[in-house]
Amino acid sequence: MYLPTEIPQARVLITVKAYPKPSGKYEELVCTAGLTEEGKWIRIYPVPYRFLADSKLYPKYSWVTVDLVRNSSDFRPESYRPKQGLDAHFQVSDVIGTRDAWAARKAIVLREVFTSMSDLIDLAKSEHKKSLATMKPREVTGFKIERSARTWKEKWTNQALQHSFYELAQSKSPGARQLVRKVPYDYFYEFLTDGDTSPRKLKIEDWEIGALFWNCLEQTNGGESAANDLVREKYLVDFPKDKDLYLFLGTTKQHHNVAPNPFMIVGVFYPPKSSQDSMF
Repeated sequence: MYLPTEIPQARVLITVKAYPKPSGKYEELVCTAGLTEEGKWIRIYPVPYRFLADSKLYPKYSWVTVDLVRNSSDFRPESYRPKQGLDAHFQVSDVIGTRDAWAARKAIVLREVFTSMSDLIDLAKSEHKKSLATMKPREVTGFKIERSARTWKEKWTNQALQHSFYELAQSKSPGARQLVRKVPYDYFYEFLTDGDTSPRKLKIEDWEIGALFWNCLEQTNGGESAANDLVREKYLVDFPKDKDLYLFLGTTKQHHNVAPNPFMIVGVFYPPKSSQDSMF
Protein backbone atom coordinates (compact mmCIF):
# COMPACT_ATOMS: atom_id res chain seq x y z
CA MET A 1 0.00 0.00 0.00
CA TYR A 2 1.32 3.42 -1.00
CA LEU A 3 -0.04 5.22 2.08
CA PRO A 4 -2.77 4.39 4.64
CA THR A 5 -6.40 4.79 3.62
CA GLU A 6 -6.84 7.45 6.27
CA ILE A 7 -4.16 9.89 7.35
CA PRO A 8 -5.20 11.86 10.46
CA GLN A 9 -3.51 15.24 10.73
CA ALA A 10 -1.58 14.73 7.53
CA ARG A 11 1.18 17.28 7.14
CA VAL A 12 1.75 18.18 3.49
CA LEU A 13 4.11 20.67 1.88
CA ILE A 14 2.12 22.25 -0.95
CA THR A 15 4.19 22.32 -4.13
CA VAL A 16 1.52 22.25 -6.85
CA LYS A 17 -1.47 24.48 -7.51
CA ALA A 18 -2.90 24.12 -11.00
CA TYR A 19 -4.78 26.97 -12.68
CA PRO A 20 -8.39 27.09 -11.40
CA LYS A 21 -11.12 25.57 -13.55
CA PRO A 22 -14.93 25.78 -13.29
CA SER A 23 -16.56 22.60 -12.01
CA GLY A 24 -20.16 21.53 -12.36
CA LYS A 25 -20.10 19.73 -9.03
CA TYR A 26 -17.92 22.03 -6.93
CA GLU A 27 -18.23 25.42 -8.74
CA GLU A 28 -14.48 25.79 -9.16
CA LEU A 29 -11.52 23.55 -8.37
CA VAL A 30 -7.78 23.90 -8.01
CA CYS A 31 -5.79 20.68 -8.37
CA THR A 32 -3.48 20.73 -5.36
CA ALA A 33 -0.59 18.42 -4.58
CA GLY A 34 2.40 18.25 -2.31
CA LEU A 35 4.77 16.05 -0.38
CA THR A 36 4.70 14.60 3.10
CA GLU A 37 7.61 15.05 5.47
CA GLU A 38 8.81 11.62 4.28
CA GLY A 39 8.78 12.78 0.66
CA LYS A 40 5.59 10.97 -0.44
CA TRP A 41 3.42 12.70 -3.05
CA ILE A 42 -0.24 13.42 -2.19
CA ARG A 43 -2.95 14.92 -4.39
CA ILE A 44 -5.70 16.74 -2.47
CA TYR A 45 -9.07 17.42 -4.08
CA PRO A 46 -11.70 18.76 -4.22
CA VAL A 47 -10.33 22.14 -3.13
CA PRO A 48 -12.34 25.29 -4.01
CA TYR A 49 -9.23 27.35 -3.32
CA ARG A 50 -10.36 30.86 -4.28
CA PHE A 51 -13.44 30.55 -2.09
CA LEU A 52 -11.70 29.49 1.11
CA ALA A 53 -11.55 31.80 4.09
CA ASP A 54 -8.43 33.97 4.15
CA SER A 55 -6.98 31.95 7.03
CA LYS A 56 -7.23 28.77 4.92
CA LEU A 57 -5.48 30.10 1.81
CA TYR A 58 -2.22 28.26 1.41
CA PRO A 59 0.69 29.63 -0.65
CA LYS A 60 3.03 27.24 -2.39
CA TYR A 61 5.68 25.75 -0.12
CA SER A 62 3.53 26.17 2.96
CA TRP A 63 2.87 23.28 5.32
CA VAL A 64 -0.81 22.37 5.70
CA THR A 65 -2.33 19.99 8.23
CA VAL A 66 -5.59 18.24 7.39
CA ASP A 67 -7.32 14.90 8.00
CA LEU A 68 -7.18 13.02 4.71
CA VAL A 69 -8.92 9.92 3.38
CA ARG A 70 -8.24 8.06 0.14
CA ASN A 71 -10.43 9.29 -2.69
CA SER A 72 -12.32 6.09 -3.43
CA SER A 73 -13.49 7.37 -6.83
CA ASP A 74 -9.90 7.67 -8.06
CA PHE A 75 -7.62 4.67 -8.73
CA ARG A 76 -4.45 6.78 -8.52
CA PRO A 77 -2.77 5.94 -5.18
CA GLU A 78 -1.74 9.54 -4.39
CA SER A 79 -5.32 10.87 -4.54
CA TYR A 80 -6.89 11.92 -1.24
CA ARG A 81 -9.70 14.19 -0.14
CA PRO A 82 -10.25 16.21 3.04
CA LYS A 83 -12.17 13.95 5.40
CA GLN A 84 -14.23 16.68 7.07
CA GLY A 85 -14.03 19.63 4.72
CA LEU A 86 -11.57 22.48 4.76
CA ASP A 87 -13.50 25.19 6.60
CA ALA A 88 -12.92 23.93 10.14
CA HIS A 89 -10.33 21.18 9.82
CA PHE A 90 -7.51 22.76 7.85
CA GLN A 91 -4.46 24.51 9.25
CA VAL A 92 -1.88 26.48 7.31
CA SER A 93 1.50 26.90 8.99
CA ASP A 94 4.89 28.26 8.01
CA VAL A 95 6.06 28.78 4.46
CA ILE A 96 9.45 27.29 3.63
CA GLY A 97 11.53 30.14 2.28
CA THR A 98 14.44 30.27 -0.16
CA ARG A 99 17.38 30.83 2.18
CA ASP A 100 20.57 28.82 1.62
CA ALA A 101 19.82 28.35 -2.09
CA TRP A 102 16.43 26.75 -1.38
CA ALA A 103 18.09 24.03 0.74
CA ALA A 104 15.02 23.41 2.95
CA ARG A 105 12.72 23.07 -0.06
CA LYS A 106 15.14 20.79 -1.89
CA ALA A 107 15.43 18.53 1.16
CA ILE A 108 11.76 17.57 0.69
CA VAL A 109 11.20 18.01 -3.04
CA LEU A 110 14.28 16.23 -4.37
CA ARG A 111 14.13 12.99 -2.40
CA GLU A 112 12.93 11.12 -5.47
CA VAL A 113 13.86 12.54 -8.87
CA PHE A 114 13.30 10.83 -12.22
CA THR A 115 15.57 11.46 -15.18
CA SER A 116 13.77 9.24 -17.72
CA MET A 117 10.22 9.81 -18.94
CA SER A 118 10.12 6.25 -20.24
CA ASP A 119 10.79 4.87 -16.77
CA LEU A 120 8.14 7.12 -15.26
CA ILE A 121 5.52 6.19 -17.85
CA ASP A 122 6.24 2.51 -17.22
CA LEU A 123 5.50 3.07 -13.52
CA ALA A 124 2.28 4.90 -14.38
CA LYS A 125 1.11 2.01 -16.54
CA SER A 126 2.16 -0.65 -14.04
CA GLU A 127 0.28 -1.84 -10.97
CA HIS A 128 1.85 1.09 -9.07
CA LYS A 129 -0.24 3.60 -11.12
CA LYS A 130 2.23 6.34 -10.25
CA SER A 131 0.67 9.71 -11.11
CA LEU A 132 2.88 12.38 -9.51
CA ALA A 133 6.64 12.80 -9.77
CA THR A 134 9.58 15.18 -9.97
CA MET A 135 11.45 15.07 -13.28
CA LYS A 136 14.90 16.44 -14.09
CA PRO A 137 15.04 17.13 -17.85
CA ARG A 138 18.35 16.47 -19.56
CA GLU A 139 17.81 19.45 -21.85
CA VAL A 140 15.05 21.97 -22.52
CA THR A 141 14.79 22.30 -26.29
CA GLY A 142 11.80 24.57 -26.77
CA PHE A 143 8.81 26.43 -25.41
CA LYS A 144 5.62 26.51 -27.47
CA ILE A 145 2.63 28.83 -27.20
CA GLU A 146 -0.65 27.85 -28.84
CA ARG A 147 -3.93 29.74 -29.00
CA SER A 148 -6.68 28.34 -26.83
CA ALA A 149 -10.37 29.07 -26.30
CA ARG A 150 -10.89 32.54 -24.89
CA THR A 151 -13.80 31.48 -22.69
CA TRP A 152 -14.65 28.46 -20.59
CA LYS A 153 -16.99 25.83 -21.97
CA GLU A 154 -20.57 27.07 -21.80
CA LYS A 155 -21.62 24.01 -19.79
CA TRP A 156 -18.96 24.72 -17.13
CA THR A 157 -19.86 28.40 -17.00
CA ASN A 158 -23.59 27.77 -16.58
CA GLN A 159 -23.07 25.19 -13.85
CA ALA A 160 -20.64 27.42 -11.98
CA LEU A 161 -23.02 30.37 -12.19
CA GLN A 162 -25.83 28.22 -10.82
CA HIS A 163 -23.67 27.51 -7.78
CA SER A 164 -22.95 31.21 -7.37
CA PHE A 165 -26.60 32.19 -7.58
CA TYR A 166 -27.55 29.52 -5.06
CA GLU A 167 -24.92 30.68 -2.60
CA LEU A 168 -25.88 34.31 -3.23
CA ALA A 169 -29.49 33.53 -2.29
CA GLN A 170 -28.43 31.59 0.80
CA SER A 171 -25.96 34.18 2.11
CA LYS A 172 -27.60 37.38 0.80
CA SER A 173 -24.13 38.47 -0.28
CA PRO A 174 -24.10 41.83 -2.11
CA GLY A 175 -22.37 40.41 -5.18
CA ALA A 176 -22.02 37.13 -7.02
CA ARG A 177 -18.67 35.40 -7.29
CA GLN A 178 -16.72 35.91 -10.47
CA LEU A 179 -15.38 33.06 -12.56
CA VAL A 180 -11.62 32.97 -12.85
CA ARG A 181 -10.38 34.45 -16.12
CA LYS A 182 -9.64 31.95 -18.88
CA VAL A 183 -6.05 32.17 -20.15
CA PRO A 184 -6.45 32.27 -23.97
CA TYR A 185 -3.20 30.39 -24.62
CA ASP A 186 -1.71 26.99 -23.85
CA TYR A 187 1.96 26.70 -22.94
CA PHE A 188 4.23 23.71 -23.55
CA TYR A 189 7.79 22.73 -22.67
CA GLU A 190 9.77 20.65 -25.15
CA PHE A 191 12.58 18.70 -23.51
CA LEU A 192 14.74 15.60 -23.55
CA THR A 193 15.19 13.08 -20.75
CA ASP A 194 17.56 10.13 -20.44
CA GLY A 195 17.11 7.71 -23.33
CA ASP A 196 15.09 10.10 -25.50
CA THR A 197 16.04 10.50 -29.15
CA SER A 198 13.52 13.27 -29.85
CA PRO A 199 12.03 15.97 -27.63
CA ARG A 200 8.86 15.42 -25.67
CA LYS A 201 6.16 18.10 -25.58
CA LEU A 202 4.16 18.50 -22.37
CA LYS A 203 1.54 21.09 -21.50
CA ILE A 204 2.11 23.33 -18.48
CA GLU A 205 -0.97 23.54 -16.22
CA ASP A 206 0.59 25.47 -13.34
CA TRP A 207 -1.30 28.41 -11.83
CA GLU A 208 2.02 30.27 -11.83
CA ILE A 209 2.24 30.48 -15.61
CA GLY A 210 -1.35 31.70 -15.89
CA ALA A 211 -0.71 34.39 -13.31
CA LEU A 212 2.49 35.34 -15.15
CA PHE A 213 0.56 35.86 -18.38
CA TRP A 214 -1.92 38.23 -16.71
CA ASN A 215 0.90 40.16 -15.04
CA CYS A 216 2.79 40.45 -18.32
CA LEU A 217 -0.38 41.52 -20.10
CA GLU A 218 -0.72 44.38 -17.65
CA GLN A 219 2.94 45.34 -18.13
CA THR A 220 2.48 45.46 -21.90
CA ASN A 221 -0.77 47.46 -21.72
CA GLY A 222 -2.87 44.63 -23.09
CA GLY A 223 -0.52 43.49 -25.83
CA GLU A 224 -0.90 39.71 -25.87
CA SER A 225 1.99 39.06 -28.25
CA ALA A 226 4.37 41.15 -26.14
CA ALA A 227 3.06 39.50 -22.96
CA ASN A 228 3.74 36.06 -24.40
CA ASP A 229 7.26 37.16 -25.37
CA LEU A 230 7.88 37.88 -21.68
CA VAL A 231 6.40 34.51 -20.65
CA ARG A 232 8.62 32.75 -23.19
CA GLU A 233 11.71 34.60 -21.97
CA LYS A 234 11.04 33.53 -18.40
CA TYR A 235 10.48 29.85 -19.21
CA LEU A 236 12.86 29.33 -22.13
CA VAL A 237 15.73 31.65 -21.19
CA ASP A 238 15.70 32.52 -17.49
CA PHE A 239 14.75 29.14 -16.01
CA PRO A 240 16.98 26.82 -18.12
CA LYS A 241 19.94 29.22 -18.14
CA ASP A 242 19.99 30.58 -14.60
CA LYS A 243 18.14 27.93 -12.57
CA ASP A 244 18.49 24.28 -11.69
CA LEU A 245 15.26 23.34 -13.41
CA TYR A 246 12.96 20.48 -12.35
CA LEU A 247 9.42 19.69 -13.49
CA PHE A 248 6.56 18.48 -11.31
CA LEU A 249 4.56 16.03 -13.43
CA GLY A 250 1.06 14.71 -12.87
CA THR A 251 -1.59 12.70 -14.71
CA THR A 252 -5.32 13.19 -15.04
CA LYS A 253 -7.68 10.43 -14.02
CA GLN A 254 -9.30 10.58 -17.47
CA HIS A 255 -6.10 9.98 -19.45
CA HIS A 256 -3.94 8.00 -17.05
CA ASN A 257 -4.71 4.56 -18.46
CA VAL A 258 -5.32 5.45 -22.11
CA ALA A 259 -2.80 8.11 -23.19
CA PRO A 260 0.63 6.89 -24.35
CA ASN A 261 2.14 9.61 -22.15
CA PRO A 262 -0.47 10.59 -19.54
CA PHE A 263 1.66 13.25 -17.82
CA MET A 264 1.47 17.01 -17.92
CA ILE A 265 3.58 19.63 -16.17
CA VAL A 266 1.75 20.73 -13.03
CA GLY A 267 4.55 22.80 -11.57
CA VAL A 268 8.09 24.05 -12.11
CA PHE A 269 10.79 23.95 -9.44
CA TYR A 270 13.69 26.31 -10.10
CA PRO A 271 16.26 26.70 -7.32
CA PRO A 272 19.40 28.63 -8.23
CA LYS A 273 22.24 26.70 -9.74
CA SER A 274 25.01 25.75 -7.34
CA SER A 275 28.48 27.20 -7.80
CA GLN A 276 29.58 23.82 -9.16
CA ASP A 277 26.76 23.84 -11.73
CA SER A 278 27.71 27.34 -12.86
CA MET A 279 31.26 26.19 -13.67
CA PHE A 280 29.90 24.14 -16.56
